[in-house]
Amino acid sequence: MNYSETINWLFSQLPMYQRIGAAAYKVDLSNTLKLTNYLNEPQDSFKSVHVAGTNGKGSTSHMLASVLQEAGYKVGLYTSPHLKDFRERIKINGKMISEEFVIDFVAEHQSFFEENQLSFFEMTVGLAFDYFRKEKVAIAIIEVGLGGRLDSTNVITPEVSVITNIGLDHTRFLGETMQKIASEKAGIIKAAIPVVIGETTSETKKVFQEIASERGSLIVFSEEETLLEYKTDLLGDYQIKNVQTAVETIKILQEKGWNISEEDIKKGFLNVVSNTGLQGRWQVLQENPKVICDTAHNKEGLVLVMEQLQKEDYKKLYIVLGVVDDKNLETILPLFPKEAIYYFCKPDVIRGLNVSILNTKAKQFGLLGSSYNSVYEAYTEALNQSEKGDVIFIGGSTFVVAEVL
Repeated sequence: MNYSETINWLFSQLPMYQRIGAAAYKVDLSNTLKLTNYLNEPQDSFKSVHVAGTNGKGSTSHMLASVLQEAGYKVGLYTSPHLKDFRERIKINGKMISEEFVIDFVAEHQSFFEENQLSFFEMTVGLAFDYFRKEKVAIAIIEVGLGGRLDSTNVITPEVSVITNIGLDHTRFLGETMQKIASEKAGIIKAAIPVVIGETTSETKKVFQEIASERGSLIVFSEEETLLEYKTDLLGDYQIKNVQTAVETIKILQEKGWNISEEDIKKGFLNVVSNTGLQGRWQVLQENPKVICDTAHNKEGLVLVMEQLQKEDYKKLYIVLGVVDDKNLETILPLFPKEAIYYFCKPDVIRGLNVSILNTKAKQFGLLGSSYNSVYEAYTEALNQSEKGDVIFIGGSTFVVAEVL
């Protein structure tokens, strides 16, 4: 198989959460453990930081990778989902895994994958760990895909675990309450391994404290620490909390002997995009009309993004909006401004919500606009109708942003 055929096989052959939802969520780690055993435990050959959370885990992971790169380390970065190219998920010092490595890995192990019916995510985790071992990274920042306790990444023993925050997202897998979701994400806390918690509520804080205490793990609540002002090239006021979480994580790494200077920290935060290639976080695509996209897709993330949007100065506001079918529209649609003109669309994935359903539901909340056959058509029409001094916002789903990018 060539690269295109290999990627198509990965995407279509086996369940993948991003495309089909529930069928891709496994109830235990047996498949991942079987795979890592078959690959001779690649995750044991490099140090790591494990990052979970409802929102901010991607930004925090990229910040940590950038700082460690500035400190001179060879840094692996495993994140999901990707926006444009599958290889965005697996990087070393900001450079994506090669097409050749992906092709060779799948070709070599395809029969094992098929025999054991491994999921897309399990195979991708195995690919990342094998790549990081062969390339001899000093440390890898590993972002959880979904939840924590049962996530395929949860076979590593990291230097430090990080949980950015908890929100009511993916409730059909993780539980219907903040406490249940916190318990799932706290599943990445390992015995005697420090954990940094970004944000808490009264319900989630108790869960984290109990699990950390049971496992003899030092716990640091970054929101209770002194706020250290660092500038970052990641736009959006919400990044302040992610910076604070990253800073407390870096302090623990320093205490463990990682050689990270104050200058490395400053430069790392200022060069996240150039060092790691992160996209889709309050990303400004053009000026006049100003076009902004953001991948926030749940209540907690959208609250912050909509607050940021209201700070923009514009004559007219246009919003290109599409979502996937597991979103609770009753909680997210009221967050959007009524004065905007809406361009409703369906992201081009199986889980994309039918655009007529979205449009009908949006009307109930006073959000008025037209439906379009694709994200591209909606965005193009918004561009055509906007003028200098207007703002176009694109969001509601990672997949909507990916199609525009």
